[in-house]
Amino acid sequence: MHRRNFLVAATGTAAAVVPLVAARPYSVGTTDVIRLRSGLDALTALDASRGGHEALERTALAGATEALDLQKRAASQRIRQRLFSVAANYTASAAWSAVDARQSDRALGHLNRALYLAGMAKDPVAELQVWNLHAMLALHRGGFWQAVDAGQAAQATAVTRRDPLYASLAHARTAIGHSSAGDRRGALRSLGHAEDALAKAGTDEPRPSWVTFYGPAELLAITAVVRGKIGDAEGAEAASHRALAAIPEQYRRNRALATLQLALAQLHQRDVDQACGTADRVFALMAGDPLPGRMRSYLGDFLRDLITLAPDSATAREWEDRYRSEWSQVR
Repeated sequence: MHRRNFLVAATGTAAAVVPLVAARPYSVGTTDVIRLRSGLDALTALDASRGGHEALERTALAGATEALDLQKRAASQRIRQRLFSVAANYTASAAWSAVDARQSDRALGHLNRALYLAGMAKDPVAELQVWNLHAMLALHRGGFWQAVDAGQAAQATAVTRRDPLYASLAHARTAIGHSSAGDRRGALRSLGHAEDALAKAGTDEPRPSWVTFYGPAELLAITAVVRGKIGDAEGAEAASHRALAAIPEQYRRNRALATLQLALAQLHQRDVDQACGTADRVFALMAGDPLPGRMRSYLGDFLRDLITLAPDSATAREWEDRYRSEWSQVR
């Protein structure tokens, strides 16, 4: 039998699997579960810095395959369920990488598989993770009410009743769906529920690494998105500034997205020069790595609004040239 360890290289790319040959068959136990979960932590850290990309997606799928192979030799039913849970987490990580890379069809297939595995594991946290990603994917595909439905499905998972942080995330995701669908009242109501729940969340609860991105800083970033979508550019700008002051440095991709949201808020207040200068910082933040597909798409949205609102601005033309130059380098 073969056992495999997942490593992430210091350069920030997902590394190949290293086989270790076992001398004889063995029962799979807690040590194997811990080893596989440590691989998930490494992939989460890589995603926070670089964003979704194919190497990360492939490595996550390989992790899921190993977990499913090992569950056939699990020492107990409890270990089997924990390995199903690990497989669900790895598959959801692959789905998220595909979402961030704007590979919607692949992401949908991974999410459907992850939801099945989360059910086999009887793991409500993994179920919430999948519904959270379903909501994000629906937004990217233009299914705004589907995003609301997915956010409400996340709210209905059992874990939201015992941990308000997960409830807050589910309400926040629902708020984005409502705001994207033009439902201002629903968006603000869900955002208020997210804020109330987060105020009750403990900071020392044991939680998986995938959810460590979520907290007051991320909720501020989501608030900026919601405020921007309902036409409150001033509120979006204020929330973006507060988010950028709070998002940890290691969340490089999230900082870049919050910076771009700030640029959009400034642009929608007709501060064209300031908005273009802010948007330039996105390229500086992500320097050294290709831009994830989701970020490229949002930069394209900024450019379209820029051309619409300031078609004759010299600053706008200069930024368009910068955008096209950066685009040609990251494709």
